[in-house]
Formats: sequence, C-alpha cells, structure tokens
Amino acid sequence: MPSLPMVMIEPVVRAALLEDLGRAGDLTTDSIVPADAVARTALVARQPGVVAGLDFTRCAFQLIDPAIRMTVALPDGSRLRPGDTIATIEGPARGVLTAERVALNFLCHLSGVASATRGIADAIEGTKAQVCCTRKTMPGLRFAQKYAVRIGGGSNHRFGLDDAVLIKDNHVAIAGGVRPAVERARRGVGHLVKIELEVDTLAQLAEAMTLGVDAVLLDNMGPDMLREAVGMVAGRAITEASGRIRPDTAPAIAASGVDLLSVGWLTHSATVLDVGLDWVG
Repeated sequence: MPSLPMVMIEPVVRAALLEDLGRAGDLTTDSIVPADAVARTALVARQPGVVAGLDFTRCAFQLIDPAIRMTVALPDGSRLRPGDTIATIEGPARGVLTAERVALNFLCHLSGVASATRGIADAIEGTKAQVCCTRKTMPGLRFAQKYAVRIGGGSNHRFGLDDAVLIKDNHVAIAGGVRPAVERARRGVGHLVKIELEVDTLAQLAEAMTLGVDAVLLDNMGPDMLREAVGMVAGRAITEASGRIRPDTAPAIAASGVDLLSVGWLTHSATVLDVGLDWVG
C-alpha cells in the first residue's frame, strides 16, 4: 500500500489541533478528567468501507500526548465491516479525549474518499479502465485526499497546475481554436511535459488527433459516443472520460474502452465513513 512521510502529515494535523484547542485548550476534559486517568479505547467501524488515514489519526493523538499508543489491527486499505475494530488507543485519558475529534475527522474523511473510490473501482472491474481523481480537492488537503484515492484502488490526475498541460474549453476559446491552443502550449513547455486536450465533440477530437496530443479528455459523452471516440483515437493517445460518473454509470462508461474515468466528487463530495472511538476500559 502507498504511504506518506510524516513530514507531510504532521503540519496539517498540527494546524487542525491548534484550530480545535483555540486559546485555552480543552476546557471540558481538563476540568472533568483527572490528570492520572488512563483510557483504553478502540476505533470501530460503524459501516462497511475501506479504511484510510490511520497515520493522520496516530499523529493527532501523539502530538497531544506522546505517551498515547495506537495499535493497528486493520491497516489502510483494509475492507471494513460494521463492528470491526480498526485500532486500539491507549494512554492518558485527557490526551485521548482532547485529540479524539481531530483524529476522527481525518480518519472518517479519508476513509470516505477511499471507500467511494473503491466503489467505482469495483464497478469497473474486468475492464481496462482505471478510476482517477481531479484537482477538485479541499484546500490544504490535496495530498491527503489523493493518497486516500490511491488507497481505494484509484490513480491520481494532476497534483497541481505545474504537472502537465490540460487545455480546457476556456483555453481553446481564448486561443481562438484547438490548433492554436495546442501549438502555443507545445512552444511554451518542455519536451517532458505531456499535453492533454478536453474535447466536447467528435469533430474536435478529429482535429486533436492531427496535433499529436498525449491525452484527450472526453467530456460529458455518453457510452455510445465514447465508444466511437475510442475508435477514432485508436491507441494514439490516452483517453479519459469525465462527467456524471457514479458506481451505477461507471460500468457502461468503462465498457466503451476508455483508459481513465475522471471523478471529481471522490474528493469534493465523498461522504465520510462512520468510525467511532469506543471506550473499552
């Protein structure tokens, strides 16, 4: 399974904890829980899905109190059933309770992204297509959300604007057409930078195929048009479908022969996975 270095995880978790602690810390816990109280708790799945983000969870607890220990039973990428114990958390009770919400926020959100991705990946199993995410991510959490997509069986599109050229409809309109847009892009970037072009019609696709682009984004095309588009491309470029892709529509889209299914809602609208922190002693 892919992993992330702690140097990437720690700053965003620290920022989340500082936001939660505010100016005076955890007033509730500090006033109620004895300083020497010890907690033994468990992260328990409330619904089926795929777990992701355990390193973020561990970081939240240990930044609050290094004495807290987390023992993982089901690592990132594991499929969950309701009632599964994902990990146990042991240590000073004050620290466990103070870090709980931030720890769960990361775990539930990233597991939701991974679970949604897995749902698409399972739906298109048996085809050559892969599900990939987009740049429609939460500010500051792109690297984490894209990690969760990989955990869920998907692949990543651009991490940023400097990864590759993606010429969209507004670029084409301003440039005055597909050809000048592609030609300007090719003159403006290095030889290692790939160029992808978004097309809405088969006529645009036909022109794109004369320009030697590396990939084509086939936007909002139905399965029949996608199948025709894949035939026109004939392996000369990577084909990427986008628009209205969900688990129920994904199989027909993937069956058209496209290489990638680009799904923005995986990161901007995926439902959190319900995981609770249960007291076990």
